[in-house]
Amino acid sequence: MSKKRFSQQLKGLIWRSSVPEEVEAELKFHLEMVTKELVAGGMAPEAARAEALRRFGDVGEVRKECEQLGQSGVRAEARAAWASELLQDARYALRQLRRFPGFTLTAVLTLALGIGATTAIFSAVRSVVLRPFAWSEPERVMMVSESYQGQRTSMSAGNFVDLRAAATGLEHMAAEGFDSFGLQEGESPERVLAGKVTHEFFDVFGVRPELGRTFLPEEDAAGRAGVVVLGHSLWRTRFGADPGIVGRAIRMDGASYTVVGVMPRGFDPTVSGEQLWVPLVFTPEQRASHDGRSLLAVGRLAKGAHPEQVQAQLATTLEELARRYPEADSGRGAKVEPLAGIVIGDWSTQLMVTLGAVALVLLIACSNVANLLLARGASRARELAVRAALGAGRGRILRQLLTESLVLAVLGGLVGLALAWAGIQVLLASAPEGIPRLDETRIDGSVLLFALGAALLSSLACGLAPAVRAARSDLESVLRQGARGLSHGRDALRGGLIAAEVALAFTLLVGAGLLVRTALHLSQVAPGFEPRGVVVGQVTLPRDAYPEGAQVVRAFERILANLEGSPAVKSAALSSQVPLMGGGGNNFMLPEGRPDTQDQMVIANRRIVSPGFFETLGIPVKEGRRFGAQDVTGAPPVMLVSGQLARTAFGSTPALGRKLACCTPDPQGRWREVAGIVGDVRTAGPMEDPAPEFYLPLNQVPPEAWEWEGRTLTLVVRRAGSITDAVAAMRAAVREVDPGLPLYGVTTLEEALRASTAQARFHTLLLGLLGLVGLVLAAVGIYGVVAYFVGLRTREIGVRMALGARPVDVMRMLAWQGMRPVLAGLVLGGFAAVWTTRLLQASLRGVSPADPWALAAALLLLALVALLATLTPARRALRVDPARVLGEG
Repeated sequence: MSKKRFSQQLKGLIWRSSVPEEVEAELKFHLEMVTKELVAGGMAPEAARAEALRRFGDVGEVRKECEQLGQSGVRAEARAAWASELLQDARYALRQLRRFPGFTLTAVLTLALGIGATTAIFSAVRSVVLRPFAWSEPERVMMVSESYQGQRTSMSAGNFVDLRAAATGLEHMAAEGFDSFGLQEGESPERVLAGKVTHEFFDVFGVRPELGRTFLPEEDAAGRAGVVVLGHSLWRTRFGADPGIVGRAIRMDGASYTVVGVMPRGFDPTVSGEQLWVPLVFTPEQRASHDGRSLLAVGRLAKGAHPEQVQAQLATTLEELARRYPEADSGRGAKVEPLAGIVIGDWSTQLMVTLGAVALVLLIACSNVANLLLARGASRARELAVRAALGAGRGRILRQLLTESLVLAVLGGLVGLALAWAGIQVLLASAPEGIPRLDETRIDGSVLLFALGAALLSSLACGLAPAVRAARSDLESVLRQGARGLSHGRDALRGGLIAAEVALAFTLLVGAGLLVRTALHLSQVAPGFEPRGVVVGQVTLPRDAYPEGAQVVRAFERILANLEGSPAVKSAALSSQVPLMGGGGNNFMLPEGRPDTQDQMVIANRRIVSPGFFETLGIPVKEGRRFGAQDVTGAPPVMLVSGQLARTAFGSTPALGRKLACCTPDPQGRWREVAGIVGDVRTAGPMEDPAPEFYLPLNQVPPEAWEWEGRTLTLVVRRAGSITDAVAAMRAAVREVDPGLPLYGVTTLEEALRASTAQARFHTLLLGLLGLVGLVLAAVGIYGVVAYFVGLRTREIGVRMALGARPVDVMRMLAWQGMRPVLAGLVLGGFAAVWTTRLLQASLRGVSPADPWALAAALLLLALVALLATLTPARRALRVDPARVLGEG
C-alpha cells in the first residue's frame, strides 16, 4: 500500500477527536499487513519487518503529516458543529423570547436605552475629539505663541520675523491676523471674517486647495496683492459652489480681489471660524516693531523634532529679544503646543466626562437585564434540569443561556442604533454654538463597530453571571424540590446587582446635582451691567473710503446722532467691544512709578467708548467721573478703569488721578490720567471672574487704534420699544451715513448672556438627563427584585399572617429586604461620587466637588424613589389570603 493511498484512507479518521491514537493504530495495522504478506512469500519475520519499513518510508514524517491532517479535520468538524449548534441555540432563543413578550420587550428596551445613549455620545466624542483633523500629519501642527505671567499671548510682527528665523525645528511657520471684510457679492452685502496669513500658512497644515492654488511667497512682500482664498463653506453658500470661481474678481470693502483658490471641506485651522484668507503683508516698520501684539502663529514640526526642543529654541531667542527690547519683550516665554488640542479646548474633557456618565447608564441597564435573566433562570430551573437529565452538558446549557443573552443584546443594539440616530439629531439641535466639528457627527462605520462592541459587551455583562449560576445549579435538587429550593442562592447576586445599580445611579445624580447647583449659582451672578433691553450690532468702515482716523470718528458720531434722535431708542452709545462679545485683547499697561520694562506691566482689556456708554449699559461709576464733551483731541488724555484694574495696578493706593501708560508708542500721548473708576464687568460671562479693563474716550484714541480695531465699532442701544423697532432704527441710522454699509452681528445682550452660559447649561442638561435615566432604571430594577421576592415568599407571607403577623410587620420585613442592598449601594455610591466628581472640577462654579447639598439631595431623592419602588410591590403582599395560600400548599 502506498503512502498516498494510506493518507486517503486516513481521511476517514479525521472526524474523530482522538487523532494521535487513531493514526498510531492505523500505522501499526498497515505495517503488520505488509509484514505478513512478505512472510507469506518466504521472507524471515525480521527481514520482512525491515522491508515493510523500508517500503513505507519515513514513519515519523508520515505520522506527523497524518496527525496534521487529522487535527485539521477535527477543527473543521468542531467549527461546523459549533456553527450548527449556535444556529440551533439562536433559533431556540428567538422562540423563547417570542413566548415571553413582556420579558423580551423590557430587556430589549432597557439595553437599547443604554446602548443608544452610549452610541450617540460616542459619535459626538469621535467627531469632536477622536477623529483626526483634515490636516496632513496633524500631530506635527503646532500653535506657536508667547507667554506672559503664565498666559498664552499673541506676538508682534517683529517678534514673529525673529522667531521664524530661529525656529530650525519647524519645517514651516506662519503668522495669522484677523480682519473682516464687507463682501459685496449678490443682493445684500455681508460681513465675513478673514484670516490675514503669510504664504506658508497652508503649508503648515499640509492641505492642498480643492480648486486653484494658495498664496505665493511674493504675495507676502508685494504690497496689497489683491488675491483671496475662499473657505469651502463660503464658496458653497455665497458662490453656489461655482467650479469656475478661480480667476474671478470679487469686491470686498470696495476693492477688487481675485479668487486664486478654494480650500476643501473640513479645513478648520483655528477656533476663529475664518471664511476666507488674504495675504498678510508686513511693512518695513512692522517688521522692525516689537510692540503691538496681534498675531497668532502656527508651525509644522520638522521630521524628528519635538515641541519641547522648538520651545527651548524660541525661549532662547525671546531672552535675546528681551535684552535688546526690554520695554517690549522682558518677562516673555514661549509655548509650542499641538494646535488640535487648542482647537478642541475644554470640550474634550466635557465630552469624555459625558461619555463616562453614559457608560454608567449602560452598566445600570446591564445590571437590570442581569436581574431579569436571574429571575427568568430561576423560573426555568426545572426545564434546564430536564435538559441536563436528557444528556445536555453544563457547557452546552451555559452556551444556550449566553446565546439568549447575545440575541437580547443584538436586538437591543439594533433598536439602540435607531435611538442613537434620534439622539444625535436632538444633540445637534440643542448644542450651543462653538463646539468644533460637532456638526459632522453621524453614524458611520466606526460608530457601527462601537455599537456592535457595546452590544457584545452588554451580552456578557448581563448574561454571564446568570448563565453560570443557572448552569452550576444542583440539577438533581431542582428535579426533586423545584425552583424554589434554589432561590436563596441567587438572592445575594440579585442584591449585589441592585447595590451596583444604586451606586452608579447615585454617582450620576451627584454629578448632575453639582452642575445644577453651578447653573443656579451662575443665574445669580451679577454681570456688572444691565443686559435687559439692550440691542447691539456692529459696523465696519471700509479702509478705502475712510482712510483717516478723523473720518472714522466723524462717521460713527453721525451714526450715533441718528440713533439718539430715534423714538425707538431710549439711549445709545458706541464701543469697540461690549461685554460678552469680546474683551479688547491683551494690553500691557505701565503704572506710573514702576520701571519701564514689560515685567512691571499689567495686562488689561481695552474698550473705546462714546460718552453715553456707561449710562446705556448701566455700569456704575464708583469714583470720579464719566467721559464728557471735554474729552477730545488736544485735551489732557484720560481713561476710566475698572475696580479690578485699579487694584491690580495700584494695590491699596487710591487710583484716581494716577497715571497709566498704554496704547501708543508716542511719548506725548502714552500717559493717561485715571479720571474715574467704574464697576467690574464679567466680560466673558458669569463663568469667568471680572478681568482688569480700561476705557478710552472715542475722541482721544491714537490714530493707530483704528487699525487695531479694524475700523469697527458696536452700536449699543437701550430700546424704548420692541427689538424689531430698535434694529430698524439702527439700520436706518447706518444707511443715512453710508447706504453700502452692512449692520451685522445683531443680537441682544440678554441673548449674549444666555450664550455665555450655554456650554454649562448644555453639560448640565446632558448629565441631568443621564442622571434621570439612571434613577428610573434603578427604580425599575429595585421594583423588579422586590416583586420577585414577594412572589417567591407568598406562602411564607400567608403562613405569617395566619399565625397573627400584622400587615405592618410584613411590610417592614419586605421593605428591609428591598432596602438592604439599596443602603449598601448608597454607601458605595457616596465614596464613588466623591472620587469621580473631581472630574467635573473645571465645569463647576460656586460649588465644590464634595458639595454636601448635592450629596444630600441625591441621597434623599434616590432613597425616596427606592423606598417607593420597594413598597409598591410589597403592598401586594398585604392582599394575600392566608386560607387560600395554605389550602394551595
